[in-house]
Amino acid sequence: MQEITKNVYIEDQYPGVTLGVISTPRGLIQIDAPPSPEDARSWRAALMNLGGGMERVLINLDAHPDRTLGARAMDCTVIAHENTAITFRMRPSTFKAQGEETGADWESIAGLGSVRWAPPEISFVDQMTMYWSDSAVVLEHHPGPASGAMWVDLPEEKILFIGDTVLKNQPPFLAGANLKDWLSSLNVLLDVKYKGYTFVSSRGGIITTSTIKTQYDFLKHVHDKLDKSTTKKPNPAAIEKLVTSLLTWFKAPSARQKQYAQRLRYGLLHYNSKQTLSVGQASHEE
Repeated sequence: MQEITKNVYIEDQYPGVTLGVISTPRGLIQIDAPPSPEDARSWRAALMNLGGGMERVLINLDAHPDRTLGARAMDCTVIAHENTAITFRMRPSTFKAQGEETGADWESIAGLGSVRWAPPEISFVDQMTMYWSDSAVVLEHHPGPASGAMWVDLPEEKILFIGDTVLKNQPPFLAGANLKDWLSSLNVLLDVKYKGYTFVSSRGGIITTSTIKTQYDFLKHVHDKLDKSTTKKPNPAAIEKLVTSLLTWFKAPSARQKQYAQRLRYGLLHYNSKQTLSVGQASHEE
């Protein structure tokens, strides 16, 4: 566990996303959970050493299984954006570790079996502010990676947890994304409002402005490529060629190449299908 400022910590030793925790006199504000329920219980036990008050809440930065599968094992109130809550209402109550490979980290965890989801009990639409100490903790909706994607802003400490808005040296998840919204959210990150901030990515930990700009350039490139093909049905051969090209943007270890290729393949096919459907519906309505 790394303390990035007084009472604010991150942890990247579990498979899945980089976790965050804010220790306050009232209790712990936890950001995301390990995908393995066993690891989530281990993480919960480790947090007992932080002190602070007795209360606990868990913030899910979006609905991705990598950050939500272990939520029930954290045994506390879950907070998320309203669109994330809607996503959970559309899911079966139990997750089963089977189906298509999406290139997610949870897919490499053996023995997951069936896991009961922990849907959000508290949700918000635009912004929510928590006052568990003298410093405010601000939850803000910033879609792009997912419709319910959000950030956790500590304005006094100048720390911003940005979820999957920026991923460090790995491809993003595109299947449920809205690239136009995502690019807008990245522009917000680069605004003067966040000058001097420490940015915490859910997949890469502390990142620099340079990494944010690289993410913008990559997504703009993908958006331009897909924008040209939205009137066509997904072409597996063309997608495969694009996957090979996009992988060159990342200096991924060889052990991750297959996973990252599948992440891009799955994301491009499903994003393209979604856009094709949207174009088809729009044409029909016109």
